Amino acid sequence: MKPAARRRIYLMRHGSVDYFLPDGSPVHPERVPLNAEGERQADAAGRLFAQCGVRFDRVVVSGLPRTVQTAQRVLAAAEQALEPLVEPALQEIRGGRLADIPPDEIEQAFLGAFRGGSGIEAQRFLGGESIGELLDRALPAFAAWRARDDWQCLLMVLHGGVNRALLSTALTGERAFFGRLEQQPACINVLDVGAGDEAVVRAVNLAPTQWLHERERYTTMEKLLAQYLRQPA
Repeated sequence: MKPAARRRIYLMRHGSVDYFLPDGSPVHPERVPLNAEGERQADAAGRLFAQCGVRFDRVVVSGLPRTVQTAQRVLAAAEQALEPLVEPALQEIRGGRLADIPPDEIEQAFLGAFRGGSGIEAQRFLGGESIGELLDRALPAFAAWRARDDWQCLLMVLHGGVNRALLSTALTGERAFFGRLEQQPACINVLDVGAGDEAVVRAVNLAPTQWLHERERYTTMEKLLAQYLRQPA
């Protein structure tokens, strides 16, 4: 018997951004734009889609500028005229105020949610939203997009934390969050989805400008912590 056809989702993280100014002060995460490297990464991803003959039916972004700009550059480089559709429930896990975090809790606030372990859903990101709260809003929104019948190939340009939630749930078939699944800026994840919650994860964290991650030894959050502490990484 021929298996039921699956549909394709290309799940990207937005390109590189600068969350801190040169003087160390933070940029509000709801306004931070792509930097020059992020633009280069998004363009490279778009050219890859074009070279492989990938055509999207729909494009979904979280609405935060870094996802919108990434999607626009990907589409331009791929020579596809689509308008990104905004899904606010897929915005990144929301942090609290850095100034409210005691100095001896800074490292845990930055890294705790991505280290895994028991009680992961109770872990809060930068003193703000918990992993459980992220799952509560992101998983139903993703399920709603999966249920739509107006696409066969879907591009979603989202965030590192959100992508971990979606990939973890796709891998296990149940609510999950694997914080140690790293997501490079502008990386591409490849999922095929079928009926119900069926999913096949074909590729994770493909980075078109750095296929082998040859220049990486630190995670994104470790780099951000070092920038906040004004330490080299």
